[in-house]
Amino acid sequence: MYKQRVLPTVLCSIDENREYVVKSSRTPRKITDIVDDIYSIYGMNQAKEEHQALRVWNHIVGDTIAKMTEVEKFVQGVLFVHVMNPSWRTELSFRKKNIISRLNKALGKNLVKDIVFK
Repeated sequence: MYKQRVLPTVLCSIDENREYVVKSSRTPRKITDIVDDIYSIYGMNQAKEEHQALRVWNHIVGDTIAKMTEVEKFVQGVLFVHVMNPSWRTELSFRKKNIISRLNKALGKNLVKDIVFK
C-alpha cells in the first residue's frame, strides 16, 4: 500500500528588483494556481486570457456543438473555429452574437470581439 504524503510546494515570484524569490510551503496548491503564477511571472497574462477563451468553448456551446467544432486559435480578439458540417456553420453564424456574449460573460471580460467559423 502506498503512503500518501504532502510534498512541499515551491512558490515563485519576482521582487521589486526583478529577481526571482522562491519560497517553500507545505500547503498543497492547485495546478491551475501554479500555472497562473507562471503566466504572471513571465508577463504572459494576455496569453493566459486567450487560453481561457479556448478552454471555456465546450462548456459555453454545449456537447452537441462541441462535437461538431474545433477551436483552432484566438488572435487579437478573434476566435477561429473549424466547423465539421456546413449546416452547423450556418447555424452557428446565426448564433454568433449570443455565443460571443456568453463567452465574454464566462471570461469576465470582453475578450472575444468576433468568431470566424470555417
